[in-house]
Amino acid sequence: MTDTRTRADAADEVGRGPLSRGAAFVYRMLVLEGLIVLAMLPTLVVVLLLGRDASNVPFFTLALLPLAPALVAGISALGVWQRSPDLSPGRAFVLAYRRDLLPTLIWAVPATVGLSVLTFNLVHLDAVEGGAMIRPVLVVIVVVAVVWCGHMAVLTAGFRFRTRDAARIALAQLLSQWRFSLGILSLVLVAGALVLLVSELALLMFAWAFVALLALLARPVMTDVTERFTR
Repeated sequence: MTDTRTRADAADEVGRGPLSRGAAFVYRMLVLEGLIVLAMLPTLVVVLLLGRDASNVPFFTLALLPLAPALVAGISALGVWQRSPDLSPGRAFVLAYRRDLLPTLIWAVPATVGLSVLTFNLVHLDAVEGGAMIRPVLVVIVVVAVVWCGHMAVLTAGFRFRTRDAARIALAQLLSQWRFSLGILSLVLVAGALVLLVSELALLMFAWAFVALLALLARPVMTDVTERFTR
């Protein structure tokens, strides 16, 4: 009853017409974009200072660490906005960022360091005898690690599992939720193409769209995890 009344009050605040709802949606996405850019400022500074040289790829990878908390907070905020569509969307993002910062860093820091080491090896494989034979294996490991991070971001945003339990669930769902895994990989490929063909700033401008798409693709995963791993 209380939840229904809250949703009704929120709907009255936003407005019930399509124009009001459309304007509220645009407003939320603008707020989401601004907050993501703010959270990603350290990454942006590092990217602008480093040149587009292959040897800098490991440093780019390390610089992406702030992406994980911002991604988790964005997914969580989108869920809150769907349940309670009020006109204070920034509050949900900030609360989620503060709440999930430490749980996110617990898995994101080792994952980022591991990916940095892997990309360093990929960049310098030509200097190692037989490196060409190892490259496909390293590429597969990098892809699996990136997709696993996407699953972990969704689990951290939507649930309160212990880190090791969330890691096991994410690993188990790499194949069982293969559509979502392919969705993560597709978003990463599109982001990489946008950076190579346009610029890093162009990717940052569309950060809200990538987070919104990831949250949309994650809905079946959220439902499956809720049914199988929660009471």
